[in-house]
Amino acid sequence: MKNLDLEIRPVKLPEELEIVQNLLIEYLTWGNSQMQFHFGVHPHNPVQQVSEDVKNIDKFLPPKSQMLLACKGSQVCGIGILEGFEKETGELKRMYVNPNFRNLGMGKAILSALLDFAKKAGYKKVRLNSPKFMKEAHSLYRSVGFKDIEVYPEVEIPESFRQYLLFMELKF
Repeated sequence: MKNLDLEIRPVKLPEELEIVQNLLIEYLTWGNSQMQFHFGVHPHNPVQQVSEDVKNIDKFLPPKSQMLLACKGSQVCGIGILEGFEKETGELKRMYVNPNFRNLGMGKAILSALLDFAKKAGYKKVRLNSPKFMKEAHSLYRSVGFKDIEVYPEVEIPESFRQYLLFMELKF
């Protein structure tokens, strides 16, 4: 998907692995600091979590999953992942746009491309979890039809942190 000098495209591995690692660490570090600020909790070690993600990166790649990068000109400034974890269900993960590039439509473009992938992959629903403080993201998700749901069985978030999260689902 292209819009002026905005491009949403699949990640190129292995050559962009370092870019992916840096974006994910940036996202999780930002998320940790916001969770600490809003709720007084520090959910995880970003470097350790990204190391685990990289070890298992195939689970984020086609044919069941998709990892996309958002670029403005030649600069990579966002990421989004759709992980397939059931025949008819995918999970939106790690949606992030660097704060310096927000309000340019990148989040919406990443979301749209991931949902297109989900439909083509045959998923009937997409789920996500998101910290309760991320109200702008929740508005974006609701604008395309996501509805609030109870915690879903596949969620990887430890029980002690679930109270700080919103769970959502979109059915096609």
